[in-house]
Amino acid sequence: MAAPAATDPIERRYGLTHRVDRWWVEPLLVGSGLGIFIIYSGISAMLGDRWAFETENGLYLSPFFEPLIHPGWLPDWFSPALLILWAPLGFRTTCYYYRRAYYRSYFLSPPACAVREPANSYAGESTLPLVIQNAHRWFMYVALLFIPILFTGAIKSYHLPGEGLGVGLGSIILTLNAFFLMMYTIGCHSLRHWVAGGLNQFSRTPLRRVRRQAWEVFTVANEHHRLWAWVSLVGVGVTDLYVHLVANGVITDPNTFTGPI
Repeated sequence: MAAPAATDPIERRYGLTHRVDRWWVEPLLVGSGLGIFIIYSGISAMLGDRWAFETENGLYLSPFFEPLIHPGWLPDWFSPALLILWAPLGFRTTCYYYRRAYYRSYFLSPPACAVREPANSYAGESTLPLVIQNAHRWFMYVALLFIPILFTGAIKSYHLPGEGLGVGLGSIILTLNAFFLMMYTIGCHSLRHWVAGGLNQFSRTPLRRVRRQAWEVFTVANEHHRLWAWVSLVGVGVTDLYVHLVANGVITDPNTFTGPI
């Protein structure tokens, strides 16, 4: 049952709390971190060909542009990243953890536990616009496709055409990025529930061994979902920046290849 609306102006005041700790630090840090990533990723994606996102030999490709889709009929100003980023962006913005993060940091709903929020009531996510958050389960299916795509791109970075196998710092960064994003994705609450969350008994379920093992693996990732959410967010940003810097000749990639990257 919802708590009765406060009538005293003091009781309605935003931020009213008996807490004496620095409760505002977490929403401030979370909001700042998300804001920095949003600004950076937006600039990186919109620049497109004006800031090279792939090395000349195709060894390294920014994860913001993976897989690279660049139809010839698109205008020059249109960045191919815009054909890709809608999927991971939709997956993250509707993610249960990120909802909590930006609800508290940007909408102050609530800014912290036991702290008065601006709204006097809460209607849940059953009406517009928050009902759109239910699309998370559909974005999940699309996000799963990017795991093998990113790992394929990472594996390709260990082979330089015309030279053979080798390894560079960029190869390692691309591999770690794919791993971090995989751990974040398989830790998704919706995926864990889809695999076995609605079962009462594994013993009476088709493919029970496979589903149980998958559920156990996904549970391990789910237990640290917040950690993987941030590690993968920072990781994909760092990976994108690294590829840009190498592709534009700002830094040199240390590697075992004899030819130029």
